Amino acid sequence: MTEQTESSVRAEVRAWLEANWNPDSGLVDWRNKLMDAGWGTPHWPTEWYGRNLPVGLQPIVEEEFKRIGAVGVARVGIRVLAAATILAHGTDEQKKRFLRPSMTGEEAWCQLFSEPGSGSDAAGAVTRADRQGDHDIINGQKLWTSGAQKADFGLLLARTDWDKTKHAGLSFFIIDMHQPGVTVQPLKQMNGHATFNQVFITDATVPANWLVAGEGKGWAVATTTLMHERRAADSLRSWGAAKSDRPGRIFDEERAEAEIALAPYKWYPNRAGRIDLIIPRAKETGKLDDPAVRQEIARLLTLSKSAEWTARRARSAQEQGRPQGPEGSLGKLAASHIARAAARVHTLLSGADSLLAGADGPHAGTIAEILISVPATSIAGGTDEIQRNIIAERVLGMPKEPSIDSDKPYRDVPRNGAG
Repeated sequence: MTEQTESSVRAEVRAWLEANWNPDSGLVDWRNKLMDAGWGTPHWPTEWYGRNLPVGLQPIVEEEFKRIGAVGVARVGIRVLAAATILAHGTDEQKKRFLRPSMTGEEAWCQLFSEPGSGSDAAGAVTRADRQGDHDIINGQKLWTSGAQKADFGLLLARTDWDKTKHAGLSFFIIDMHQPGVTVQPLKQMNGHATFNQVFITDATVPANWLVAGEGKGWAVATTTLMHERRAADSLRSWGAAKSDRPGRIFDEERAEAEIALAPYKWYPNRAGRIDLIIPRAKETGKLDDPAVRQEIARLLTLSKSAEWTARRARSAQEQGRPQGPEGSLGKLAASHIARAAARVHTLLSGADSLLAGADGPHAGTIAEILISVPATSIAGGTDEIQRNIIAERVLGMPKEPSIDSDKPYRDVPRNGAG
């Protein structure tokens, strides 16, 4: 990329924003205008609401939006993963139907991968899809589904062929979450929140043209979704951090949107360890000068900074147009280590008081919530063990873990403790 290219893009987006940005616009109206102009997702193809810019020029566009204070497309929740997956694997009909309303924020999504009997082994799905005429009949149960109670559509991984091997028999669907036969039941967590859900699917229908990439291609499509999800894992530490207090209709509507969308995820910064509270808490407790405590704080901050550099490398790879890769697993695993280290340091600083929940606990119970939320980081989005396998096999080139189910029809594979 040349300076002239960067300059021309900067000049073009700046001129467009200065001519079109109006903080008194309606939020959805503004985002539709962004999609029409291609500035909401400029790295997307021109035929799909983009400008076909190299990903490396995306930061130039973001800088100009930030300079003028303009709102971008909707990016909260699973909608970005859904859009990226459909853009990569969907038909033209699917892209036309789903991309725009996902980015304008008019439609919300959830991810229906995990199941009670398979957990992080997403390829072990037993939810089934049976073709009947021009649609598929779906039956099964999904678990740990974030945001399902607010979702309009779901990314569904289901088994369409039991006579093929584990991965080959899967297909990927888009499912309407509001139809009869789809029941969402929130799960109360030990920290008091209810972000996750179990979803019961009984004779629900999916149109044949909502099958993504064709029958039996589900694992390849799901891998795209998972790689985008893991690359974004580092953002948990700043999830929902800053909300604009600027005046104007568009900001009022954006705040209302964020309040609804982020309500189930308010505890996400706590599950990441809340490193931002470490130094202030060390000062409050008078332990900043304790050499043993200082050593643990230094170790934590070192881990955090190194993970930040890894995230920057991943972003650099993205800006160069390189495909999603295992660096997402590196970042995901690092986030788990950092969260656990932060929990240890919080315990060192607060001692037995760290167990106090509610208004009379440290930071009104936030420290206690951190301690019981941190374990989720090592589970959500693929367990630490899954990430270690990916790193071992795809980064270090080590032999694959022995498998008892990769070379036989899935109907013959023992499941859920059977056989």
